[in-house]
Amino acid sequence: MFFNIKKSATETIQLSLKYKVPSLPFLHIQRYSYVNVYMKWKKDSYYDSIDHIHDSVQLKPVIALKNCIVQDPNCCIPISAVSKRGLELDVPMKVARFMRQYPSIFEEFTGPKYNLPWFRLTPEAAEIDRYEKRVYEECREDLRSRLRKMISMTRENVLPLKIIQGMQWYLGLPDDFLQYPEQNLDESFRFVEMEDGLKGLALDSGEKIYSVMEKNALKRGLYSGGPMEAIEFPFFPSKGLRLRRKIENWLHEFQKIPYVSPYDDFSNLHPDSDIAEKRLVGVLHELLSLFVEHSAERKKLFCLKKYFGLPQKVHRAFERHPHMFYLSFRNKTCTVILKEAYSNNAAIENHPLLKVRKKYIKLMQNSVVILRNKRVNNRLSNCDAKLDLDSNDLDERGCGKYPSGTLDVKIY
Repeated sequence: MFFNIKKSATETIQLSLKYKVPSLPFLHIQRYSYVNVYMKWKKDSYYDSIDHIHDSVQLKPVIALKNCIVQDPNCCIPISAVSKRGLELDVPMKVARFMRQYPSIFEEFTGPKYNLPWFRLTPEAAEIDRYEKRVYEECREDLRSRLRKMISMTRENVLPLKIIQGMQWYLGLPDDFLQYPEQNLDESFRFVEMEDGLKGLALDSGEKIYSVMEKNALKRGLYSGGPMEAIEFPFFPSKGLRLRRKIENWLHEFQKIPYVSPYDDFSNLHPDSDIAEKRLVGVLHELLSLFVEHSAERKKLFCLKKYFGLPQKVHRAFERHPHMFYLSFRNKTCTVILKEAYSNNAAIENHPLLKVRKKYIKLMQNSVVILRNKRVNNRLSNCDAKLDLDSNDLDERGCGKYPSGTLDVKIY
């Protein structure tokens, strides 16, 4: 049993002996309990303008449709093959209309039967797809390691397959990653039956895993690798963000609280304590460090609460720590961005798939130019056609046979 009221060290120890608390190192006396405070959100144009984060919403269905095409033996498909799979592929509109929005990636042509529209990849998109396959082949161990770390942060080192499939996009795993376990997984993974009839992926490896925070602290000589050491989180305040003095004091004291690794046992932590709050922030920091864009839709993280031991109102942690996380509201959704990944290039290693996605996004942006030029050309051709029709009409009336200004009309 733990208490969140201010008490002396002697009183805390006496209470721990009375109630037989199993692990004294996890006791922490709170002095600045502002974990329920609301901090005003401040817009930051820098994080709102990172293309590969905010264009990722459109890129995901583009990649899904691209995979449908390359999986076909002829590398081309009729629209009927995907027209009814829009919900499955996260396409936000009719599939044909969506694909026509990206002519730099999808090339439309008339099929061999019934004059149906067919689609294939443009040469540029096909080249990036080949590069993507090479990255998957060369970085399979890195992707496996990221999945291993994510499972290691759970209560019992196991995650339902449906949760893993929902997080594959963020981890950078290919769509068919779990369909070929012999190729993509090693002996440390095993499939298990979970409660409620769910199938899960469990981890047997008991090796010590260091978080990004611990690795960086070790490099700077600020951490010796022992338990219950205080590691300070890196803060990156946004311009114009001002916090009240009491909140600043709480954050200052928060940095002195012992750091509990996301990979360590947390069963002895009281869920309402400051040390549990620091463990929560550490878990969110580590999760975002594993993701391709070091960001994620906030609502997508809510499905992890049960298995990662996160509180019911985990979203408030992002609001309480604006120096670490930025909430972007572009694309009519809330995206959590880890500030450290974009403010300190040496702190967090880039995901191997990030370069691939940047190539796709750059190619997607070329579609805007192609569509604009197409509209201009159509407009010009329509104007030419109209002028031709007008000139014919004038000829029938006996006018317009000469260019404008060539007739010298005299009135007597």
